[in-house]
Amino acid sequence: MTDLTLTAREQGAAASEGLVVPPGGGRTVHTAAQHVTFKVTGEHSRVSSSFEVVVPPGFDVGAHRHTHSEELFYVLEGVLDVMAFEPRVLTGDWRHWESESGLTAVRAEPGTVIAVPPGCPHAFANRGDAPAKMFFQSSPPSDHERYFDELLDILKQGGPPDLAAIDALRVRYDIEQLTPLRHDA
Repeated sequence: MTDLTLTAREQGAAASEGLVVPPGGGRTVHTAAQHVTFKVTGEHSRVSSSFEVVVPPGFDVGAHRHTHSEELFYVLEGVLDVMAFEPRVLTGDWRHWESESGLTAVRAEPGTVIAVPPGCPHAFANRGDAPAKMFFQSSPPSDHERYFDELLDILKQGGPPDLAAIDALRVRYDIEQLTPLRHDA
């Protein structure tokens, strides 16, 4: 049996060394519908995973919610349609939803921050002609990392995506899809 206890010296080294990811650094997951670069993973943080996400034109993640996860999005480049609220009526296109207090979807330009607490429906879409880029943080760490890796495995199989496999994957990783994910490339 392996002893997983760190010595005092090892504990000090682990606690005093951070992580610096240079521009362009990190592991990238790439398909026609997504380009995600893992910047900080559960290996380096107990609090959250961080990603840089390129959102291609025509991509709509679809409205969805997570029971346990909390997310933060920061738009770096381009323009995205975004929403983060519980709608009065949960039907049709999320871009036309309205909350009880009057919130509606907005156009998010660079510098916009979207904070999503657990249980809150949210979505983003790129309706423009150019890719958009955002910084994305998810807590707790590792769930979105594994989700992206497993989704890529499904999409790599070629042909039309296996929708049943994607639905099962979403259930495993705390994603309740409310409107369809779309990529009109």
